[in-house]
Amino acid sequence: MQMKLPRGTRDILPGEVEKWHYVERAFQSICERFQYEEIRTPIFEHTELFQRGVGDTTDIVSKEMYTFEDKKNRSLTLRPEGTASVVRAFVEHKLFGQVNQPVKLYYSGPMFRYERPQGARQRQFTQMGLEALGSNDPAIDAEIISLAMAFYKELGLENIELVINSLGDKESRAKHKEALVAHFEPRIDEFCADCQVRLHKNPLRILDCKVDHAHPLIATAPSILEFLNEESMLYFEKVKTYLDALGIAYTVDPTLVRGLDYYNHTTFEIMSTAEGFGAKSTLCGGGRYHGLVQEFDGPETPGIGFGLGMERLFAALDVEGIELPIAHDLDCYVITATESAEVTAVSIVNTLRLNGFSVEKDYMGRKMKGQLKDADRKNARFTMILGDTEIENNVCQLKNMQTGEQTEIRLDAVVAGLQQLLKGDK
Repeated sequence: MQMKLPRGTRDILPGEVEKWHYVERAFQSICERFQYEEIRTPIFEHTELFQRGVGDTTDIVSKEMYTFEDKKNRSLTLRPEGTASVVRAFVEHKLFGQVNQPVKLYYSGPMFRYERPQGARQRQFTQMGLEALGSNDPAIDAEIISLAMAFYKELGLENIELVINSLGDKESRAKHKEALVAHFEPRIDEFCADCQVRLHKNPLRILDCKVDHAHPLIATAPSILEFLNEESMLYFEKVKTYLDALGIAYTVDPTLVRGLDYYNHTTFEIMSTAEGFGAKSTLCGGGRYHGLVQEFDGPETPGIGFGLGMERLFAALDVEGIELPIAHDLDCYVITATESAEVTAVSIVNTLRLNGFSVEKDYMGRKMKGQLKDADRKNARFTMILGDTEIENNVCQLKNMQTGEQTEIRLDAVVAGLQQLLKGDK
């Protein structure tokens, strides 16, 4: 039987993977401009990390994690998201004690959730994100949002919308929780079993329930903005003031929530409003969290971050018809006119590659005409023709594939000769 991919995974083949490289480099570039440093964490962690860091009442932990026992019966889980691992590393390596504060980190890599595959949603997906740990300044909330918006704009996306909300501080959330329980409890039997469990544990989770999202009580639920105390309201106003100063348009949506107890103050999503999605599609989500570092036995440390899915991003690029500027640079294709020229050709190809050029030759035994066609297919800027006569005279012919112009150069000066021709071809 032919082996095939597991459901919910996909291969990224040559021709497409270059687009991934382009986006990854673009994200790395903008993060480094904003002074974020890369961190790399394991693909699997102790299961308890996500139970504590993501929450037992979330769908991710209760339904979607890939969990297994190792040979010593330790429970391990393939990471379903990036924040918990980054914060664990922050605590374990005592990054809270270093001189440079806040600690600004970005990451990229595969994540795993057992969901029903559809469209851009896969069971193995790639997430890029960042975390800023150590600052209570609302200006850094605006900085992170600005970075995310600029990243999408630099890739060419135009149909995007920023939605923000405030979850307030612990006091504000406690009052809101009481109001939510009073609102939903009389008719909680009309909701799914998960929501019935969430009612007293974490009623905010009812607001983003995938099963009962259309229930009329969701639309009439009390807004968190009605319960913000003065300190929380002031914080939210400062964030909006910074966004206004940066010229970033936004919509305040009081139904935008994060269901974990340590999330507070700013929360945001960046949506694609392109018509091809049918409905608005979330490209990026993030928010501020106080308490997660303490949950992992670290000192009291504020944090804020976001995560974005690569697959969703490519879907948005496709919907808007954006072609990424992918270059397949081949500086030179070495063509052999005779079999006896092969050894010299292999040596020259290797020399040019080791000196920084992108070079190819034929490995399929093609005749000269076939080699020229292959060079053309691969968009070679120059071809180098080698035969017995050229080798005997220590020369070769370099042909500009755009103009057809041919130049003779010495084989013992081939590196400098090709370099000069490439400069003149720009």
